Amino acid sequence: MQDGITLYCIRHGQTDWNAQSRYQGQADIAINATGRRQACRNGEALRTFLPDLAEARFVSSPSSRARETMRIIRETLGLAPDDFPTDERLLEVHYGAWQGQLLETLKATEAEALAARQANPFRFRPPGGESYADLLSRTCDWLETLESDTVVTTHGGFTRTLRVHLLDLDPNKILDLEVPQDRVLIIRNGEMSWA
Repeated sequence: MQDGITLYCIRHGQTDWNAQSRYQGQADIAINATGRRQACRNGEALRTFLPDLAEARFVSSPSSRARETMRIIRETLGLAPDDFPTDERLLEVHYGAWQGQLLETLKATEAEALAARQANPFRFRPPGGESYADLLSRTCDWLETLESDTVVTTHGGFTRTLRVHLLDLDPNKILDLEVPQDRVLIIRNGEMSWA
């Protein structure tokens, strides 16, 4: 990402699976009523960056939860709700066989794998899934396409790899990075803030 570009990164609003601590990954789950309120709140937070923001590029993960979040944000900003592209590289990390599983269930059935994930969170790959290192490759590829200020709706894993890369953070601390659904992550010139 070139110096001088501002990235406004928003995790999709809450889904029922988020509320249940169920691994979502690339399963296409819609946002719930709380998620819609969070998206509206994030649109209001972005309003403080208008009118410059109206000239920014808007792009979303193709998942329904990210697209609905973007529609609500754009509507809150007074912009055409559906006037944005999607990009497959913005999808969440794929959890493979873990997708749809409750964290509590995995603690009972996959204790060794969860321990391996804790020991090497950046490189661990669930059965049939991706590691954060795999996701970082997609993240970097997408970042190379940025030519102007960009508003993006995406996923928790993507926002983590984005920060590891752009802020030069320890990749083995990736699971410690917060992934709120009711705040906007702003990154510019190697600095980050929340709105």
